[in-house]
Amino acid sequence: MQQFIPKISRRALLRRSVATAGLGYFGLLDALAQAGDYKALVCVFLFGGNDSNNMIVPMGAGYTDYSKVRPGAVGHAENVLLPIMDRGKPYGFHPQLTRVQQLYNQGKAAAVLNVGPLLRPITKAQYKMGSSVPMNLYSHSDQQQAWQQAATSGPRSGWGGRAADALVGSFNQASLLPIAVSTAGGALFTIGAATGPAIVNGGLGLGLSGSDGSVSAMARDNAFQQVINFQSGMTLVQAANKTMNNGIQVGKVLNNVLTGPSGITTVFPNTGLGNQFEQVARIIKNRGSLASSRQIFFVSAGGYDNHENLLNSQQGLYTQLNGALSAFYDATTELTVQNNVTTFTESDFNRTFGPNGNNGTDHAWGSHHIMMGGAVKGGSMYGTFPTLAIGGPDDVGDRGLWLPTTSVEQYGATMASWFGVNSAKLDQVFPSLINFPNRNLGFMA
Repeated sequence: MQQFIPKISRRALLRRSVATAGLGYFGLLDALAQAGDYKALVCVFLFGGNDSNNMIVPMGAGYTDYSKVRPGAVGHAENVLLPIMDRGKPYGFHPQLTRVQQLYNQGKAAAVLNVGPLLRPITKAQYKMGSSVPMNLYSHSDQQQAWQQAATSGPRSGWGGRAADALVGSFNQASLLPIAVSTAGGALFTIGAATGPAIVNGGLGLGLSGSDGSVSAMARDNAFQQVINFQSGMTLVQAANKTMNNGIQVGKVLNNVLTGPSGITTVFPNTGLGNQFEQVARIIKNRGSLASSRQIFFVSAGGYDNHENLLNSQQGLYTQLNGALSAFYDATTELTVQNNVTTFTESDFNRTFGPNGNNGTDHAWGSHHIMMGGAVKGGSMYGTFPTLAIGGPDDVGDRGLWLPTTSVEQYGATMASWFGVNSAKLDQVFPSLINFPNRNLGFMA
């Protein structure tokens, strides 16, 4: 699994390391647990390049175009697809996405079609001339960065982190827990210009190694507390000691949140993605004691770089994705925050519509993505489905590389606006949003 870790200064590293350890401990406001203003965004990054041509398939008359180019080795028979409707036209989800289909038909899930990194809207002719084409298309690392960053220039930061920047001072003021939390390492998505994420290592919690409650461990802890509480008279040292002390204390709180009894009856699948979602659910459950009214989470799964054996690989990948999404939605319902939590997918890129010689597909561009939650205007798909024709109006190559009709900025800005980022600050979070006439795709209530 390829993933960017940005270069940061020593000072920024110290600040973000403390943020990683820090969770709200002082001035905890349990009243926030009941506040109706709580909102969370959960980004599910599918590393490797999800072949969304098999995730959402046209049915009926549209299936003819699909079946012409996608033979049985890489495509699905129409009768195994899970039927849905959009604007009077029939489509089908991948046969393993049973709960996604159910939530879609219940109006709790939706899809955005043919999304990808863009500098501004462009035509196929402009692409052929090299006009306004994003750099390094079809590269895993560059496109992972493009999706997580949603910015064409400036310092390395992610749009989730910059959304957190935009809300500092308005939310979570009593919490040392950063707004952004990653269960998948130091993800670029969660790193802001002024804020850093809390990084949760699934199930391990935080705190000092060796603090096991024994007499010797307690003695070590007490001695360390004396060192960091010593009044040296040096302002910088005192500030660093205070921050370290806060980090230790809140690390202990986090251990209780992540390693004690969860208090959640929903059973999560014992998979990498399922375990990450369970950690997210635990933190959401404790949002009141953590004094958090806004939270942004990043979870991820790898294995989507399917140059061969596409159908077999997707069966396992989508089974895990469906199971994790299903359990997480059930947990948000159990916690009565299903209308306050929006979960959405991102990935490097789509894959070629035409197959390669190994029963797989190769790197492409525009892709489809799923959103889930009670605030999603579900039961619909947003954007334009590409014409499934090799060399057709939406293919910028000769194998089915869809030219995106919706940008990552528009996709992200729609959710960030719901999350509480005002219109003026949206342009700071998404610097290229000004190049797109439609700032909001309308899929959030």
